[in-house]
Amino acid sequence: MLPARSAVLALITLLALHAQRCLAWGNLGHQTIGFIAQEFLAPNALSFVQTTLGAQYNFSLGPAATWADMVKSEPAFEWSKNLHFVDAEDDPPTSCSVEELRDCASQVCVLAAIANYTTRVVDPTLDAEQIQEALKFIDHFVGDIGQPLHVEAVAAGGNDIDATCSGSRTNLHAAWDTGMLTKNVDAVHGGTSEQYAADLIQEIKTGAFSSLTADWLSCTSTTEPVNNKRADEDAGPSIERDVRSLIAARDADATVVPLECPLVWARESNAFDCSTVFNFEPTVDPELCEGTYFTNAIPVVDLQLAKQGFRLAAWLNVIFDGATMLA
Repeated sequence: MLPARSAVLALITLLALHAQRCLAWGNLGHQTIGFIAQEFLAPNALSFVQTTLGAQYNFSLGPAATWADMVKSEPAFEWSKNLHFVDAEDDPPTSCSVEELRDCASQVCVLAAIANYTTRVVDPTLDAEQIQEALKFIDHFVGDIGQPLHVEAVAAGGNDIDATCSGSRTNLHAAWDTGMLTKNVDAVHGGTSEQYAADLIQEIKTGAFSSLTADWLSCTSTTEPVNNKRADEDAGPSIERDVRSLIAARDADATVVPLECPLVWARESNAFDCSTVFNFEPTVDPELCEGTYFTNAIPVVDLQLAKQGFRLAAWLNVIFDGATMLA
C-alpha cells in the first residue's frame, strides 16, 4: 500500500518544471476537471465530497484538484512525484502504446495510484485527514491520466524538448500543461476555470460531446484490457466493475488487481502523442501557441478535460451511489 500522509508546499515554477515532471494541466486545467466533475456528482457522492473537503476547498473538487501538485515537492511527500504519470516506453509519433506490465511493473505510477486511493477513500480504518487526502489524490490523478504527456516517456514526457509559446521560451510539456490552455481560456472562455468548466459542461450536456459520453464510461476502446475477459463482464460498465473489484479486494484484504479503465484512459491519452503532440519540428518552428499546431491541439485539450471531469464524477458516483448515475 502506498503512503498517503500529506503536507502543503508552494507551487513549482516553470523553470523548475523544466528539470522535472510538470504540473499536468496546471492549476487551470485541474480545476476545470474538478468543476466539471462536481456538476455530475450523484447525491451521495456530492454529500461525501462536500463534507470531506469542507470550507477549506469551498466544498468542491475544483479548488481541491491542485492539492496533489502543491504537495509533491514537500519533503514529506516527495514519494508522490512518480504517481502523477506513467512512462510509456513507446516511439511517438511512429508508434504509441501503454502496457501496464511494461510501463508500471513497479506499481508506482498513476495507473496504480488511482486504484490505491480508491480503496483508501472508503477505508473505515483511516482518519478524516487521510480520507480527505485520498479524495484529493483521486481528484488529481484522474485528471493527470488525461494529459497525453503524462503517459509518455520520450524526452521526460516532453520536458526536454524546447519550444515557444506566444514568443516565450518553454518546453513541449509546459506548453500542453499551461501555455496553450491558458491562451485558449483567456481568449474564448472568460479567463477562468469556472467559465471554462461551464462551457465544457454545456458541450457534455447538449453540445458536441453529448453523443460521446456513453463511450467515455464504457472503457471498451481497447482490445487488450488488463485481465482480458473478466468473469463479471456483464455486471455493468467497466467503471462499475473496476470500482467493485477494488472494494471487494479491500473487504477481503486481498491484493488490488490492475484496473481496466485507467489503462484505457491512458491509452486514449497516449494515442494523441502520435496524432497531435509530437507532430512538430522544434528546430524548424518551435512556436506551439499559434498556427496549425495550436488549432489542432486545442480540441484535444477540450476533449480530454471534459472527458476526465465526466469520468471523475462517474468514478465517485460508483463508489458512493453504486452506479455511474450518468447513463
